[in-house]
Amino acid sequence: MKRTKIVAASVAAAVALSLGNVSLASADDKKMGRDAILGNVLNGLVAKGTLTTTQVDAIQKALKDSMSSMKSEVKVMKDAYLKVITDTLGISESDLLSRIKAGESLAAIAGAKKDALVSAIVAFHSKNVDEALAAGRITAEQATKLKANLQDRITAEVNRAKGLGKMKGLEFMGGRGHGKGPRP
Repeated sequence: MKRTKIVAASVAAAVALSLGNVSLASADDKKMGRDAILGNVLNGLVAKGTLTTTQVDAIQKALKDSMSSMKSEVKVMKDAYLKVITDTLGISESDLLSRIKAGESLAAIAGAKKDALVSAIVAFHSKNVDEALAAGRITAEQATKLKANLQDRITAEVNRAKGLGKMKGLEFMGGRGHGKGPRP
């Protein structure tokens, strides 16, 4: 493993020296693959004269700003989603999250309010789909697909023992992540 990292760092250094402006990420950086590939492509275009370093800097800044904006939007959506749940159940967010972390499903936490919770979450998702359609971010066909079987999918989510799951430390959304196996 250590030898692989040393070899990878050596190869990256050789590529950097041959291309000039490549910024190196550490061998332990999980984003190294994606960021290094993008950096290599952009710097290769600079070397060929297709792009200037100013244009590359502008592209990288735009990508960074876009990611920051997207993280903010996810946070707002997460907070709104949690508010729907906590308002419907009449409990605090901290109580909800601690019970989910303890392994309780939303159905178990909701108890007699399970049907009301499912209805509230379905309404929340339907409203978001309608807003995306009205804003032109999705097509009518996509909206129809997103709303198909929504009641059944939300009911399954509420009954799932994993509760809200995790999304990059935000304690939000279910599943294990892309390529990590099926949902329980």
